[in-house]
Amino acid sequence: MAETGEEETASPEASGFSDLSDSEFLEFLDLDDESSASVSKPGPSELPEKDGKSVSLQNWKRGLDVSSPMERFHLKYLYVTDLSTQNWCELQMAFEKELPDFLTPEKAAVLDTGASIHLARELELHDLVTVPITTKEDNWAVKFLNMLSMIPTLQSEGCIREFPVFGEVEGVFLVGVIDELHYTAKGELELAELKTRRRPMLPLEAQKKKDCFQVRLYKFIFDAMVQGKVTPEILIHHTKLCPDKPLGPSVLRHARQGGFSVKSLGDLMELVFLSLTLSDLPVIDILKIEYIHQETATALGTEIVAFEEKEMRDKVQHYMAYWMGHREPQGVDVEEAWKCRTCNYADICEWRKGSGVLSSTMEPQTKKAK
Repeated sequence: MAETGEEETASPEASGFSDLSDSEFLEFLDLDDESSASVSKPGPSELPEKDGKSVSLQNWKRGLDVSSPMERFHLKYLYVTDLSTQNWCELQMAFEKELPDFLTPEKAAVLDTGASIHLARELELHDLVTVPITTKEDNWAVKFLNMLSMIPTLQSEGCIREFPVFGEVEGVFLVGVIDELHYTAKGELELAELKTRRRPMLPLEAQKKKDCFQVRLYKFIFDAMVQGKVTPEILIHHTKLCPDKPLGPSVLRHARQGGFSVKSLGDLMELVFLSLTLSDLPVIDILKIEYIHQETATALGTEIVAFEEKEMRDKVQHYMAYWMGHREPQGVDVEEAWKCRTCNYADICEWRKGSGVLSSTMEPQTKKAK
């Protein structure tokens, strides 16, 4: 434990959530800011590759038919924000997956600022320590140690931040990070998601819709965890972890400092699942999104989100059909074509050029389930 008496958690670098996928994502979309228009983009017939060479758009498109996106990107699980960005524009999300090195300086700067704000808030409750890891088992062990340090606090009606969540939804394993969980004056468990804005104004409804979907999915996964619906078998099946593999010395040392006598990931896994199901943690009652201005940290407004499970599950089923390779990615409807103004892939997007259809080999079509 830290000398201050506050909770101590491992740093995001060690916990496996360093990509900021759920704490801060896509807040660079300020639609009336024309600075993004000056960003250099790949031409209509060429796309960048990691080795600096280019590949023709036609060859890149042909490669999409080889396997499902889950297989093509070698993904064992998805992040919650992978699905929430589909809510904004599925085709933009697909381009970002296919071209991972194409990150604009503006987006990188905004993500860095968002990361700093989230880190400052987390340090209000936790001291962070860096735990070197060498295996994926160590990676997940740090997640579990963080959870074990926060569950008692939540059980005693305290406030926690950056709580990892995971579970199977529609046959696919999802991983995420809840910004904050705390109790209201009435004793209700409230999820508070922080969203930072580059401009001092609330987002448009389309952005709010994406954010609302994200927190609904968080609640669905968290509730399943505390209700015992997520099991070690499900976790191992999807992640291909080896529960009997010995943990690294740094992780073992950190575990001992936290009062846990363990040797393997399986030992920690057992403790986590017992803690989740036996601690009588409640389901989440209230979903709240807080928007703040990045530069001044001024509160811009709060959105209370109603949990609509059927609508959420319908969307998840639709999004998962893309990841499983049952259909091609789709762009936005004509009514939301204004989103293309800030998209870095507008010049190569045939959905946009075709006013809502993908031409030739990219034409959307339903694939048979494998």
